[in-house]
Amino acid sequence: MDRRPWLLEGATLVDVRESRYEVAVLPLGATEPHNTHLPYATDTLEAGAIGRAVCERAHHDGARVVLLPTIPYGTETNMRQLPLAMNINPSTMFALLGDLVESLVTSGIRKIVLLNSHGGNDLKPFLRELHGRSAAQLFLCDWFRMVGNAASEIFAVPEDHAGEMETSLGLAYFPELVVRDADGNLRADDGAVRSTRFEAVNQKWVSITRPWHLLTKQSGSGNPHAASAEKGHAVMQVIVDRLAPFLVELSNAELDETFPF
Repeated sequence: MDRRPWLLEGATLVDVRESRYEVAVLPLGATEPHNTHLPYATDTLEAGAIGRAVCERAHHDGARVVLLPTIPYGTETNMRQLPLAMNINPSTMFALLGDLVESLVTSGIRKIVLLNSHGGNDLKPFLRELHGRSAAQLFLCDWFRMVGNAASEIFAVPEDHAGEMETSLGLAYFPELVVRDADGNLRADDGAVRSTRFEAVNQKWVSITRPWHLLTKQSGSGNPHAASAEKGHAVMQVIVDRLAPFLVELSNAELDETFPF
């Protein structure tokens, strides 16, 4: 049997004691609607697939890294009008993450990467809150923002939610959960969104929390119909190529008084 000591959910106590982890990766997902063709667990499934691919590469390249189980809930306050969008308020999320960080520090792991797969999780304030108050050194990767320039070369339509990029990842990594109609087409609308009555908001000079039941028809923002498994594999390759070397560098880095400089 192929042992995967970098995957905590499958590791034994012996694996953990022998691995002497330097870096922990905590994926964060969500439970929310994703148009009418993707499952509620899309963000969680993406986070897990990305975390496994990145940490496996990093492990084989020498990183002493461990992937934690994915948190399946996120902040959904702007989806409250949509059924079973399972919300964790930001203050609750920060409390949960604080407890998990403390557990990692107690176990001797001080380099922690938050691998976020849900746009509603605004986690930079959490890093600021813990800075100087915890022995942990925290890093945040919103992978869907990180791939921006490469995604524009892979996908025809800009991604916001349940569009071409997320659907492509679904087709590549959990195709059995992507719903098609009797003709084999995605069971999804075109992901059109409404503009507000304020030009400053539409131009993104001013920001708001967007109420998704008013913004979208079926919770999708971005047309998914050009998606393919091949595109999903292509964007995953970009993610792995960018993040795995970082995890190797982070694993090897000394936690001295000038870290991370």
